Amino acid sequence: MNASQPMSGRIAVVTGATGGIGKATAAGLAALGARVGIVGRSPDRLAATAAELGGLAGSGPIDVFAADLSSQEQVRRLAAELEERYPRIDALVNNVGGFWAHRHVTADGLELTFALNHLAPFLLTGLLIDRMRAHGDARVVAVASSAESLGRIDFDDLQGTQRYSGQRAYNQAKLADLLFTFELARRLRGTTVTANAVHPGVTRTAFGAEDQARLYASMGGLARPFMRSPERGADTVVWAASSPELDGTSGQYFHDRRAKRPSPRAIDETAAKRLWRVSEELVGLTW
Repeated sequence: MNASQPMSGRIAVVTGATGGIGKATAAGLAALGARVGIVGRSPDRLAATAAELGGLAGSGPIDVFAADLSSQEQVRRLAAELEERYPRIDALVNNVGGFWAHRHVTADGLELTFALNHLAPFLLTGLLIDRMRAHGDARVVAVASSAESLGRIDFDDLQGTQRYSGQRAYNQAKLADLLFTFELARRLRGTTVTANAVHPGVTRTAFGAEDQARLYASMGGLARPFMRSPERGADTVVWAASSPELDGTSGQYFHDRRAKRPSPRAIDETAAKRLWRVSEELVGLTW
């Protein structure tokens, strides 16, 4: 193995990869020699990102996949395109996500925050997991958030129809990310696929810009100089997806390349199993 390019000959897929942490993650993996599939909504932004990343010295090949992952139909189409294009997938980085101050509904009739942050990664991973299991070691990495520590899974109102708060919906979705990751790791025991989550830290991105609460808009401007760069935010994500140090490591939550203790609710196996069943019903996939 080339020590400077440990991902040479390997294939990684990064969702939400046209900006912020996702773009920096794709750049980091490409610099390690990986062939990287970048996923985003805008064909123009994908083309620009591919051109930029492909021009980096020593970068691995960059492929583009246009999909709005808030739509389950498009998630399924993306999975089919990935399986058609790639003989194997060595790393799947579920980075796509978002925050909306007001309640929005997807094409599937689901609340957008929960659909994009949790159900999209759940469905995409489920559709690709057999391909990942069939070809040696592979890794699923969830880009999580410390917001999970404030989250609660409201099984009686997952879609926020009774009451909606952007922050509450986001906290719930990021808690769901961890519950999903840890349950996935348990289900993958005995296989060569691992599942881990990363808290990247508070990072300078366009996160929440589509529908931002006034308070966060003003606070964000003041705090921006103190936030991490996307490259620093992506550092542990790239490490989790590529480092030989983590061969066989699964079911962990990392921050700054160190294990981080999740909230007690994130390690509730009963809640994780219940969420898995509900998620299967909502996406129409049993796995």
